[in-house]
Amino acid sequence: MSKFGVSQPKEMELLRRMEACGIREADLTEQFIKASGPGGQHVNKTQSGVFLVHKPSGLEVKMTKERSQALNRFFARHVVALPLVLI
Repeated sequence: MSKFGVSQPKEMELLRRMEACGIREADLTEQFIKASGPGGQHVNKTQSGVFLVHKPSGLEVKMTKERSQALNRFFARHVVALPLVLI
């Protein structure tokens, strides 16, 4: 069972991407926040949003895309693990 509410291949891909970027779970600080926007009373009463901080880089991500806390945790880690492109 996935801890992020996604399929096993998607979770494994995320974990591989985090490892390739040198991101460890120990480097992340996670807080749960109330979401806003579509979703009605559910998002207004529950803390389904995620605020994730990658301590070594100082990168902060606030994810309130989904009504599910597990999916928001997945998407926040996905954003932290995106490769940086310098222009």
